[in-house]
Amino acid sequence: MTSVSEQLRLSQFDYELPQDLIAQTPPPVRDRSRLLVLDRSTGGVSHCVFSDISDLLRPGDLLVLNDTRVFPCRLVGKKSGGGKAELFLLEETGLNRWKALVRGVERGKRISVAAGIDAEVADTDDEGVRTVLFHGVTDIRTTLGEIGKVPLPPYIRREAGNDDRDRYQTVYAAREGAVAAPTAGLHFTDRLLASLRNRGIEGVFVTLHVGPGTFRPVRSENISDHRMHPERYEVPAVSSDAINRARCEGRRIIAVGTTTVRTLETASNEDGTVRSGEGVSSLFILPGYRFRAVDGMITNFHLPKSTLLMLVAAFAGHEQVLSAYRVAVRERYRFYSYGDAMFIQ
Repeated sequence: MTSVSEQLRLSQFDYELPQDLIAQTPPPVRDRSRLLVLDRSTGGVSHCVFSDISDLLRPGDLLVLNDTRVFPCRLVGKKSGGGKAELFLLEETGLNRWKALVRGVERGKRISVAAGIDAEVADTDDEGVRTVLFHGVTDIRTTLGEIGKVPLPPYIRREAGNDDRDRYQTVYAAREGAVAAPTAGLHFTDRLLASLRNRGIEGVFVTLHVGPGTFRPVRSENISDHRMHPERYEVPAVSSDAINRARCEGRRIIAVGTTTVRTLETASNEDGTVRSGEGVSSLFILPGYRFRAVDGMITNFHLPKSTLLMLVAAFAGHEQVLSAYRVAVRERYRFYSYGDAMFIQ
């Protein structure tokens, strides 16, 4: 028997989006972004502002948020023979040894990234990721805050500014390691989180360090052929205990962001209980997937033909999600990382 994911093609996750709806800057106030509410059971759509989430959630609901922190992983330097070069750091594998994306620099060549600090380009793996060795610094991580740039997504067509160091980060970001922000969380303020707690809406944290695979395009028309880039995650015992207690008591588990959804579904058992611990997730969620740990989702609007859009379609229904996106375009919602949000319940 052919599965649902095998029947769906990449072209079925496309939609028309005017370029001027791609948000280039964050909204003036985090929780005053717009919020489209999608009812999974009916397909009905309504419109609010994000701060209304405190009225849409129920006392007893459990919010699960991703507390990863984006680090300034984009370095711009000069090649030894002249010319500009750019490094996009992905993961530290040892002292001054990193996996990175580097273009146009041969193995053994060096890039000057700051006064007295060079990056030597070493091996390349099967996916084109380079090993980079830093020289002239005790630990490059201690200087990234000064010389590194905020890694804004490629669809934001401007250089990162000082404001992005704060706004391309959730207010609860704690554990450094992401190269992209878990953007559904960008709408929360400390005041809103306090208001939710006062209404009896509990919040717990998991960590998934968002990797470059979040922007990796799906190239196969048969979407089930796509392979996800592995990302490191952790579910603390205090969080899994709270999630499993809420599940036993019949309370809703509301995931903030697709990264949180993938973390919980990766760490869940068949009965929906969630295991604590660390691991690596390569889970690709497609229509036809049976969700075990998540009852509701807060998310942004995602790129056409992206794995993130496919996950949302798996949760809320392919046709319902694309219909909601058409409404969002018609109503001129702002899209992508700095854009508006959806609440799917």
